[in-house]
Amino acid sequence: MLLDLSRIRAGVEHIERQFPPSEVAARDEEFRITAPVNFVGDVHKDGHKARLTGRVTATLECDCSRCLEPYSIPVDAKLDLLFLPLAEVTTEATEEERAVEEDDLGVSYYKDETIDLGEVVREQFYLALPMKPLCQEACKGLCPVCGANRNRETCTCQVTWVDPRLEALKALKTNR
Repeated sequence: MLLDLSRIRAGVEHIERQFPPSEVAARDEEFRITAPVNFVGDVHKDGHKARLTGRVTATLECDCSRCLEPYSIPVDAKLDLLFLPLAEVTTEATEEERAVEEDDLGVSYYKDETIDLGEVVREQFYLALPMKPLCQEACKGLCPVCGANRNRETCTCQVTWVDPRLEALKALKTNR
């Protein structure tokens, strides 16, 4: 899944690759890849700079944050990344500290004339995930007492929460 930049001379090279889910799998369990990952893009190389533009498509499976049931998320992410050699950045950083500027936010770095496409694809998947994944907008979640999935079954649990800090006041009221 490595893209060798030394093979690319100045200009543009078109890339179309398909990766099996096992090659791009995330290191943690935040999502699972359920279909092959398709990457279509162009590499524009100008000296040591490389710009990667294209599109990543796949199907991810996430657990709903309310009911914990798995559901599918189709991903179709556009990307436009600028890559610079890591050696240039480390020599500049050792000379003096510098503030991160707006132009630095869209920059990634490569080492040894290679870009790890797997890392680029994983990054796009994390960016495509919702902050709070929900299987449906009206998901009812789990019962806090018995743990039943309220989307599939109804339970008769009574959920009444009393703040324990107010128990002393409640006792005062009942004594009067």
